[in-house]
Amino acid sequence: MDLATLIGLAGATLLIASAVILGVSPAVFINPASLLIVVGGTMFVVLAKFSVSQFLGAFKAAARAFKFKLPETQASIEELVDIANVARKEGVLGLEGREISSPFLSQGIQMLVDGQDSKTIKELLNKERLMTLDHNRSGAKVFTAMADVAPAMGMIGTLIGLVQMLSNMEDPKSIGPAMAVALLTTLYGAMIATMFATPIADKLSLRMTEEARMQSLYIDALVAIQEGTNPRIIEQMLSSYLPPKEREKVAEAEGA
Repeated sequence: MDLATLIGLAGATLLIASAVILGVSPAVFINPASLLIVVGGTMFVVLAKFSVSQFLGAFKAAARAFKFKLPETQASIEELVDIANVARKEGVLGLEGREISSPFLSQGIQMLVDGQDSKTIKELLNKERLMTLDHNRSGAKVFTAMADVAPAMGMIGTLIGLVQMLSNMEDPKSIGPAMAVALLTTLYGAMIATMFATPIADKLSLRMTEEARMQSLYIDALVAIQEGTNPRIIEQMLSSYLPPKEREKVAEAEGA
């Protein structure tokens, strides 16, 4: 589970909730009409911008922001070098039935075992990588749209509340509820955009970049293994995927 996402969203929610509880009665911040306008309106407007499958798929993709975690790059390189050593000593058939950490890598290993050439492996896995990128990109677009629409729906609710208030100025009792709708819709819209939609969209975009980079690493390694490249050369080639500081540590360890 990605603790940064969980802690960030939970911490922001806790701070807002604390401010509400420490002030006046929390009940004044709950208004069904405002929630209907902002939450319901935002969902329907965003749905109108995408297909049903894209809209629903975005929420499945959002779950990845909480529970999906890629393996460490260094650990993946070590795993791939180990796989390359086995393939060099026992042949690619020696990889059959081996426990693999990544479904994507497992798919590539199966292609090696099946005797696919390097060009076919690269083409098929690149197509899979592009499909994963498209899925994550679509989910990020839905939440970005939600971040744009929610404040606008809040403004619409504010205008509705102001119209209701101004049309019933002779009735003092109606001014309070109308003003509550006017202010709370703006609050709800800002909270949805800032505390929910934007962080999820940004996290999905980050996941998209990280996963694409890791899949590129797997593809490069699998192609090299299929072509019979020396595991030592494969390790040096894959080290380019490491951040500069980690690359320096690996170089120092090798020197020692």
